[in-house]
Amino acid sequence: MQHARAGRLISDLLVSNEAAAEIRVHGIGAFLLQHFRLMAEDSEQEQARLARLAARTGLIAACCTGLAMLITFGSLGWLLWTGVMALSVGGTAVIAIRTGSNALDNLVRQVNFMYEEALFVGDLDRISAEATERAIPAGGAPLPECIESVRFKNVTFTYPGDDQPALRGLDLTIPAGKIVALVGRNGCGKTTTSKLLAGLYLPDDGHVLLGGVSTAEADRHALFSRVALVSQDYYRWPFTARANITIGRPEAPITDDWLDDAVQYADAHPIIDDMPRGLDTLLARGYKGGHNLSGGQWQKLAIARARYRAGDILVVDEPTTSLDAESEQDVFNKIRDLAATGQTIVLITHRLHSVRHADLIYYLDDRQVTEYGSFADLMDPDVTPAGRFRASYDLQRRQFQPDTAQQLPPAPSADSPPPTPRS
Repeated sequence: MQHARAGRLISDLLVSNEAAAEIRVHGIGAFLLQHFRLMAEDSEQEQARLARLAARTGLIAACCTGLAMLITFGSLGWLLWTGVMALSVGGTAVIAIRTGSNALDNLVRQVNFMYEEALFVGDLDRISAEATERAIPAGGAPLPECIESVRFKNVTFTYPGDDQPALRGLDLTIPAGKIVALVGRNGCGKTTTSKLLAGLYLPDDGHVLLGGVSTAEADRHALFSRVALVSQDYYRWPFTARANITIGRPEAPITDDWLDDAVQYADAHPIIDDMPRGLDTLLARGYKGGHNLSGGQWQKLAIARARYRAGDILVVDEPTTSLDAESEQDVFNKIRDLAATGQTIVLITHRLHSVRHADLIYYLDDRQVTEYGSFADLMDPDVTPAGRFRASYDLQRRQFQPDTAQQLPPAPSADSPPPTPRS
């Protein structure tokens, strides 16, 4: 089964539109074909082994059956020959033997089939029980109408199968109507924090409190309705552009005002105008009439989707990774405008220049908060002596400053001789 699934995966990759560029440029086709061939050969060998085993078992069973039938009908013939059994009784015995043999053969087949199916049913039963344990419970404590703050109180969380916790004793507070930035190195727990806030995960220890109500006790569906999420791994739905935006609030009737506002907010109207059928363009290249978008264009649709959802808390995780500098600055300006209207913004980014206007910045390191404060506080060595945020910010800033040791030569004047061409 595993070989069959892996073989289908590799065959799908070989014809995948998303992987085509790297397969061609990096010459991965031969590598994938080699592994597909190896798995196919292993699968063929296993099937041959099972076929030989089935043939041997069937041959032994057929020999035993033949021997039993020979003894049975031999005994029956002897009884008829000696006159111990009447011919009419012998005919009835033959019919009974053949009927019983067919019934016994069918019984063995059905028992074998039941055993095979029981293996799958056992897996299904185990998975269903685990799904029931992991399912989001219906109901729970209601959330307050106005959430004044979100507080992480000594939160620890470990992903299933991992030995090291993704968060360890995390404490932070997100005040309502403010821009709160979470920054730090890769793997420090920023994205995990955002998913705990959205209710996608529950902490192993500690509490995530929204207006004083723990996410472990709150009505999770009510919590989901309060949060809009633009994550790094936003999904590219193979639907129309209209559906990709309005799927942010699927239970609400689609209104043109909300849709236009979301498109304008994400600056996605040039993308929509360039599509063959506008908002009704199918964004699935593998289908008739399907259209493909670039990474930056998809990211703008994801931002429009979050805007259309209009949650009380907007969590944006690296919202500008695929955008150009002008679009990036425009997104951050609009994020500030949202905070001015009272929406709570949780901003996760590696581009520290974009958090200058955040009301509160948390610097995460070693899966917990090591520094926090305003941008001015974190850049002031008297307020924040350790200066981990300051060191990271200065490191990024130096990348955009000219290197004085390697200045470009001055531009030649009109009277200067032309440069000598190099061979």
